[in-house]
Amino acid sequence: MPPEEPSTRDKLLDAFETLLVTEGSRSATLDNVAGAAGVSKGGLLYHFHSKDDLVDAMLSRMQEMGERDIAAMRTAPQGPVDYYLETSVDSGSAFDRALIAAARIAQENDERAGNALASLREQWFAVLSEHLGDEALARTIQLIGDGLYFDDTSGFTHPQALEHVRDVLARLDF
Repeated sequence: MPPEEPSTRDKLLDAFETLLVTEGSRSATLDNVAGAAGVSKGGLLYHFHSKDDLVDAMLSRMQEMGERDIAAMRTAPQGPVDYYLETSVDSGSAFDRALIAAARIAQENDERAGNALASLREQWFAVLSEHLGDEALARTIQLIGDGLYFDDTSGFTHPQALEHVRDVLARLDF
């Protein structure tokens, strides 16, 4: 059975995120989003009346993906810490694209995006803190994950970065 074709709404959100990630907010106009999605501007306006509507829908979808990620983190066979560190690299997933797109919007002082990203960070932190029973250690693990993600998304990835982190954690009997 072939994979299900994304809805027009999802195609538009995917195009919006991709434009934000690859070309920035100025290029993510309604005309460009419609063109990138292969949809008429009228088709876009049927789903989203403005760029603000696109941002709201993108952030809502990102939060849904985040909830699934947090649930996976809680039940990961390797444990929440290793799951968090393993997923602290840009895998090219739809969730990664959504996070980077939201960060682009947040850089423009859009409180909605900043708040959505802060909420996800706090939820990841809560899982780490609950699992570890130590807020300082949980925050340190989160900051290490942030560093891994930054290096990866900015092109500075060291191929053994995660192995080095695991080695240091093992030396600390963790």
